[in-house]
Amino acid sequence: MSAPFRSPLFALANDVVEHDAASSPVFATASGIAGYDHLLPDFSPDPLPDEIAYLRGVLQKLEEIEPIDEIDLVGKSLMVERLSSRLGLMESGEAMRTFSVLTSPVGEIRQVFEIMDTSDPSIVAQRLRQVRPVIDTWKLTLEALRAAGELPARRHLVGVAEQARTYGNGSYLAFVQRALPDASSEVLDAAADADAANVSLADWLTDAMVANATETDAVGAERYAQWASSFTGAQLNLEETYAWGYEDLRRIVERMHEIAEMVAPGAGSLREAAAVLDADPARVIHGTEALLTKMKDFTQEAIEAMDTKYFDIDPRIRFCDARLAPDGGALAPYYIPPSEDLSRPGITWFPTNGDTEFRWWHHASTWYHEGVPGHHLQCAVSVIEQERQSRFHRLEAWCPGYGEGWALYAERLMNELGFFTDPADELGHLCGQALRAARVVVDIGLHLQLRVPEGFWPLGQLGDCSGQVWTAEMAVAVLEELALQSHDMSVSEVDRYLGWPGQAISYKVGERVWLRAREEARTRLGEQFSLRRFHNYALKLGPMGLDPFEAEMRRWDGN
Repeated sequence: MSAPFRSPLFALANDVVEHDAASSPVFATASGIAGYDHLLPDFSPDPLPDEIAYLRGVLQKLEEIEPIDEIDLVGKSLMVERLSSRLGLMESGEAMRTFSVLTSPVGEIRQVFEIMDTSDPSIVAQRLRQVRPVIDTWKLTLEALRAAGELPARRHLVGVAEQARTYGNGSYLAFVQRALPDASSEVLDAAADADAANVSLADWLTDAMVANATETDAVGAERYAQWASSFTGAQLNLEETYAWGYEDLRRIVERMHEIAEMVAPGAGSLREAAAVLDADPARVIHGTEALLTKMKDFTQEAIEAMDTKYFDIDPRIRFCDARLAPDGGALAPYYIPPSEDLSRPGITWFPTNGDTEFRWWHHASTWYHEGVPGHHLQCAVSVIEQERQSRFHRLEAWCPGYGEGWALYAERLMNELGFFTDPADELGHLCGQALRAARVVVDIGLHLQLRVPEGFWPLGQLGDCSGQVWTAEMAVAVLEELALQSHDMSVSEVDRYLGWPGQAISYKVGERVWLRAREEARTRLGEQFSLRRFHNYALKLGPMGLDPFEAEMRRWDGN
């Protein structure tokens, strides 16, 4: 009889996944691990000491394991890096004290209902009844943060309170009515209680927490460096990265002006050119059903165009779903990978913010990012690579530097390959590129309290801000003026940066590494270099921090 795991490392990796599924039923549901759909996590401080002790024990076991081959060497390296990063955030308290609308228990709890199996109404009811007591566990953490003077900035408490109030305004009841049209009174009552619990949390946050929060958004260099390392898996020179981000932004904006002249000759600004495109009735998608159809068809067309030529796409992952995101979250689209057994496909999510008309030139590049060849291809490949990647590697080694860097590289690849045949779509792509480059500048600038570079563009009504210390208002203006984001989207984005330090830079920093790895391989291998083989190898290698990823790619022999 063959051993259940190929090596002791893979066995330990499986143990970690099973432990984490029991600790976080939200992770279990997202990964498709059965047996936890009736539960929600404990968000109180109580589990923290045991989790820290557990991680230290796992890292000790990893130190003692001798890899049996190259696959094990890669697997051990990434587990050490990812788990050490997780442990560091727990030991410093950052894991609990840093939250916002984009990432908090309020959003985690609401989202998990959208992806869970609803075939058994009694399971849905059990999880719904968990909402109130689990929210109460998070209150204990917030009380501890308040006592320690470590609550996040006021904007995040206000934002999460508003989010909870939005969810509490019938969101859970609407979910049940949609997912279970014949729901019993027991399920409906449980949903109504979940709604009420969110309203109660919103009131409590507003009344008991907001007044104790600081108005200071910046987390400072020490805290920022820890988060940046966690999100990128790299040791960064932040001042060099800041300067590089500014130069990349200048390159992108210059090209944007060239495209703007093509699509709207004589327009006085980038925003005026965008207004011309938005006013074109031929570019409008009417209604959410038409939007969903467009997103699904667009991804399927990309799959057909990419397969066998630039990638080898497994038949099991040749479908990616598209759905509308629950109201109340951040305004940026996102992706959730397929379940471990592929019974739930990968899903792209579009937040409509109540809109019913959509301009696709804004979103074409984004759907390459979220779908194919972006996150869906990357994440789904990892899910099915069970021989090469341990269970931890496939389900828990996600690193934004690698992952978001790949998705941004995927957008750029489609531009390089000529898929933006409509100049308006290329302008939309460049808007996304400008957004990610601007993130590097404003995220580092805001949290490290750096000064706006000399010669920076005028920022709308704020005018010339060169030499001034970055503020949230300046950052919003950058996104509006240079990335052509709406005001609401820009505010949402900046709130995200301030509440998730270091995450926003992972896209451009990661893309930089992906492009560098490709060019180094092309130079090293010469005529033996194949873009298809490069993509296949890098994706099968799986997620990891950028430093170990770049080291692995330097060892690639081209096959």
